[in-house]
Amino acid sequence: MLDLILGGLLVLAGPFVLLALLILLSSIKIVYEYEKGLKFKFGRFTGILEPGIRFVWPVINSWRRIDTRINTIDIMPQSMITKDNVPVSIDAVVYFRVEDPEKAVLNVEDYYYAISKYAQTSLRNVVGEVELDDLLSKREAIASELRKIVDVKTDEWGLKVTILELQDIKLPEDMKRIIARQAEAEREKRSVIIKAEGETIAADNLVKAATMLTSTPGALHLRTLTSLDDIASDQSNSVTFFVPVELGKTFTEDLGKPMPKRPRKFPLVKPKL
Repeated sequence: MLDLILGGLLVLAGPFVLLALLILLSSIKIVYEYEKGLKFKFGRFTGILEPGIRFVWPVINSWRRIDTRINTIDIMPQSMITKDNVPVSIDAVVYFRVEDPEKAVLNVEDYYYAISKYAQTSLRNVVGEVELDDLLSKREAIASELRKIVDVKTDEWGLKVTILELQDIKLPEDMKRIIARQAEAEREKRSVIIKAEGETIAADNLVKAATMLTSTPGALHLRTLTSLDDIASDQSNSVTFFVPVELGKTFTEDLGKPMPKRPRKFPLVKPKL
């Protein structure tokens, strides 16, 4: 009789034991190292679940898993106007992470959507305050300023913007042609300046060389002979050269000098015997 009673109790208690086991298993939650969990009790926030095995009782408690790793959001290309009224299309990328999970869940409904829209609006405002030349030449500075603007606002949402980069800046075709012509003119300008500077240096060196040749006796003769030796190395050439006036002057000076007197020699006369 006792066995029948115990068997009946086990049959009746079996579903309740199974239900208790299911509830216990469903209450076990695993929070990974790169995550944080927000725990709610009857809809009220009660605390943060740290990484590890945690218990969240069904019906009574609920929780939300938050990834604290670096997240990436692409800002789609959008048309905007620069300060000098040039239409451009810019796309960017935002890298951020959740620094305060409580604010990210309680202060904003969807922080992915919120940060994307706020970054788009801030990008349009920043580009509207700079000219096209600055936009093209100071991309890093503009991106850094934009990151600071977005980061200040997203602090209220528990987010930390680590990097914001401008990926691509697209210009109208006519503006591309104008910039190409401007770059070509700038290169030609630098070429002319460099050539003029080279000619100036060459002229200064020639003046110094001419001064040294004329001030040193015999230097001009040696230079002339060296040039003649270089020209005469190839016998197939017909060469016409001009003799410097200084060289002729030297010859005339040498011819005008009196001949050195030599001792007079008398013939030897033998004495007559």
